Amino acid sequence: MSELGINLGLAMLIMFSISPQSFFSLEGLSKIWDDVLYSFVLCLGLGYGNGTLNCILDKHYSWIDFPVKRLIYNVVVLLLYSFLFSLITVYVFINIRFREEASGLTLSEYISFTYMPLAIAAVITIFITSRGFLMGWRQSVIEAEQLKRAQIASQYESLKNQINPHFLFNSLNALTNLVYEDQDQAARFIRKLSEIYRYVLDTQDKEVISLREEVAFVHSCIFLHQIRFEDNLRVDIQLAEDENLMIPPLSLQMLVENAIKHNEISGEQPLHICIKSTDGQIEVTNNLQRKRQGENSLGLGLQNIKARYEHLSGSPIEITEDQKSFTVKLPLLKFSAT
Repeated sequence: MSELGINLGLAMLIMFSISPQSFFSLEGLSKIWDDVLYSFVLCLGLGYGNGTLNCILDKHYSWIDFPVKRLIYNVVVLLLYSFLFSLITVYVFINIRFREEASGLTLSEYISFTYMPLAIAAVITIFITSRGFLMGWRQSVIEAEQLKRAQIASQYESLKNQINPHFLFNSLNALTNLVYEDQDQAARFIRKLSEIYRYVLDTQDKEVISLREEVAFVHSCIFLHQIRFEDNLRVDIQLAEDENLMIPPLSLQMLVENAIKHNEISGEQPLHICIKSTDGQIEVTNNLQRKRQGENSLGLGLQNIKARYEHLSGSPIEITEDQKSFTVKLPLLKFSAT
């Protein structure tokens, strides 16, 4: 009802601007009621139609992803619709109100009656286009800020996983034993540990990283864990190192860390993690053997990965769980690292 009221008000305003004296007498009002109805139909059709078309364009051509194309489509589609709707409306009203005179009118004369509706439509198009652009710009700013926060949360989560007291204690304890038992392995352990911190620092300002670099980083993390768990932790990585395939940094590492953090790992219950590519996705699967009294988790790692993928590609990650396994599928991205 509010839309009808607004459009009726616009119709009255248009007619008042054209013939204000008609509003100050009953005779004048009786003569312009059909003109008010004509203006009302035009306002309602142009406003509702252009708004609907704008929503359809929103679904196919985002202001953020296709700004130039969207601007062209907005102007062409909305104005073309406005012209056709105005022409049809003019034709119908003239043939109803002036049936005898209408028989002698040419197409060019009908078109001349659409000039004022097109002027109104141009104002509507400018308003809708400007509003859409500003809303798209506002959304891009919001998404950029959300991604920035997600990246910060990701870096914090990764660093927390690596520097928490349990990790440091276990790593230093393993390193102490290696120094006495195998000095070469101890030196390699230290190199891998430094590579982990270097990678986190190097990727802190990047939205995506090459799959090859992420896999190399994951290998470093796995090496440290296998010093502790030995053959009780088994990780099988089957990924092609394609430079064109990208992934948000630390996403694979987070999934591996989650699997290690929340599952029992022992000689009786070894943990198997499989990382492979399937149909344009990376699939990370581990056998499910949850700790009875594990660390509390709010799922921040998975929430972070979800948010980053929604911003970067709009493609959702897939999470499946059954009695035996837990699987996360990450879409592979194909664009240059920034």
